Amino acid sequence: MATEYGQGYGHGLALHEHGLPEHGGGRRHRLPAGLRAPFEARSWREFGYVLLSLPISILLFVYAITMVSLGAGLLVTFLGIPVLAAGLAGCRGFGALERVRARALLDLEVADPEPLRMRRRGFMAWMGAVLKSGTSWRALLYAVLHFPWAVFSFVVALNVWVYGWALLTYPLWFWVFPMWAGQDGLQIYGDETHSFYLDNPFEITVTALVGLLFTLATPWIVRALTTVDRLLVHGLLGPSRLATRVVELESDRGVVVDTAAADLRRIERDLHDGAQARLVALAMDLGLAKEKLAEDPQAAARMVDEAHGEVKTALQELRDLARGIHPAVLTDRGLDAALSAVSSRCTVPVEVQVDLTERPVPAIEGIAYFTVSELLQNISKHSRATWAAVDVWRVENRLMLQVVDNGVGGAATSGGSGLSGLAERLDAVDGILVLDSPVGGPTRVTAELPWRTV
Repeated sequence: MATEYGQGYGHGLALHEHGLPEHGGGRRHRLPAGLRAPFEARSWREFGYVLLSLPISILLFVYAITMVSLGAGLLVTFLGIPVLAAGLAGCRGFGALERVRARALLDLEVADPEPLRMRRRGFMAWMGAVLKSGTSWRALLYAVLHFPWAVFSFVVALNVWVYGWALLTYPLWFWVFPMWAGQDGLQIYGDETHSFYLDNPFEITVTALVGLLFTLATPWIVRALTTVDRLLVHGLLGPSRLATRVVELESDRGVVVDTAAADLRRIERDLHDGAQARLVALAMDLGLAKEKLAEDPQAAARMVDEAHGEVKTALQELRDLARGIHPAVLTDRGLDAALSAVSSRCTVPVEVQVDLTERPVPAIEGIAYFTVSELLQNISKHSRATWAAVDVWRVENRLMLQVVDNGVGGAATSGGSGLSGLAERLDAVDGILVLDSPVGGPTRVTAELPWRTV
């Protein structure tokens, strides 16, 4: 992995994909969220979503129930299965429109579900794929469940919105009652002997205040209603967890393959440019020394001595290369000894603390070792730190790694840096890399790996 830790130094803190906040933030508002919510575009979009849900859900519910009932009733004939497949296909189409509507009005990004998988072409294969697809049945379930919820949310949202604004603006239109209705004001209670009207200034003011409370609360009520819609759309119209996991595993497999190919190219390059070149030069020097052995023994002795030095250098390069592939100390003595050895080669003093009662599987142990090794190389090359610390511990079924330094900070995982590649490698084994590196330091890199014992 390239150690481009310093690519982000001095460039601010990047937003990490696993949730670290970005410094410097967005636009500040003078009004608190509770006061500006009734006038925000988001509130009106969500209210529009609720209003549109009723007619759309009626259409979708009627279509789904009609087609499924018709298809079930015709199952005794050869027409039942095609009608049922057509009904499910229509529900899938409505589901696609609902995802578009949720994306436009609720800012909800839902990935498209897995497509139909047909082993061969033809109408019969299409029918079988539609009937066997879990996406089709989830879309049908959405059509059935969304209708009663749409009715409820429509009634609640419309009433609180209309009553809130009507009561809030009551001081502007209460004159309608004495002029056109022949009564003093809005009637709250009335029977044969008693009646109560909102007609004096105090009652009108209280009515407006109650309307203000309703108006301020309405966007949050609507937002709570649309939260259920978000869950329905995301859970029933998006990809299933199994399909999402398959996509993640396919992506992780690609990362693993690319990483293995890059490591093989690095090993080949190191062998070709390092130890192999020295061994070729060594063979040539020994050949020349052999020729001079009879006529000039002293020159031959000097050449053999130089060749001996080349042998030592080549052996050291081979040891370094073997250590880069998998150090023997890691296999023999575990993470504590291996991390202590790699920390001793860092350019700054490093405190190492490993709190593990047992060893994880070699694959996870190796990834942990190389993760710390890469981070310490970054500290040596880019951080300008005078102190660093490595902590390793276990939390339930996770292996935790943390590397801290007091350098200049500003590290980032964006822009194709080495930390970005390291995060991808950890993600390939269900690991996580979290970076906290404000400008000026300190830098704290925390990694999580799944714990698997031998």
